[in-house]
Amino acid sequence: MIELFLSAFITLFVVIDPPGCAPIYAGLTTGATAGQRRTMAVKAVGIAAVILLLFALVGRPLLHLLGIGLDAFRIAGGIMLFFIALEMVFERRTQRREDRARHVAETPEVEDVSVFPMAMPMIAGPGSIATIMLLMAEAHGGVERTMVLAALAVTLLLMLGALLLAGPLMRLVGPEVEAVVTRVLGVLLAALAVQFVLDGVRGALMAAR
Repeated sequence: MIELFLSAFITLFVVIDPPGCAPIYAGLTTGATAGQRRTMAVKAVGIAAVILLLFALVGRPLLHLLGIGLDAFRIAGGIMLFFIALEMVFERRTQRREDRARHVAETPEVEDVSVFPMAMPMIAGPGSIATIMLLMAEAHGGVERTMVLAALAVTLLLMLGALLLAGPLMRLVGPEVEAVVTRVLGVLLAALAVQFVLDGVRGALMAAR
C-alpha cells in the first residue's frame, strides 16, 4: 500500500506541479495584501480539490457510460502525460503558464485569480484530471482508492503551502533551481507515462486473445 501511495503521490505531484505554480501565483498577486493572497490561495486549492475529487469519484462510471475501456484510457492518459512531460523538459509548460498569467495580469477587471487561472486550469487542468481518473481506475478495492485519494490530498496540501509561501520560496530557490527541478520531474513523468501506455497495450493484447 505504501508503494501505491508513493507512486500515486509522485505522479500527481509532478502533474499538478506545486513548485511550478508558486512563482506564477506570486506574480499574479503582486499587488494584493497578505490576507488577500492567503484567501485566494485557500480558495484556489479548495475549488481544485472539489473538481479533482468529483472526477476521481465519477471517472470510472463515466468511462463505462461512454463505452471506453480501461486499457484505452490507460493508453490515452499515458500519451497525454508524455506530452506534458516533454513540455516540462523543454520548459514549454512553464512558458505557457507564464503567458496565461501575463494575460490575466493585464486585464484590470480580473482581481480574484483563485478560480481562473489558478484553480482551473493550473491546478485542476486536463492533465491532473486525466491522471486522477487513471489512478482511480487502476486502483482495486476501497483501500487502494483511499491511498490514491490520500496522495491527492497530500499533493494539494503541498500546493497550498507552496502558494502561501510563494514569495519567500521564490526568493530562496531562484529561477535556476526551479528550472532544474522541473526538467528532472519531467523526465520522471515521461517514464511513468510510458509505463501507463505499456500497461494499456499489454492489457488490450491479453483481452484480444
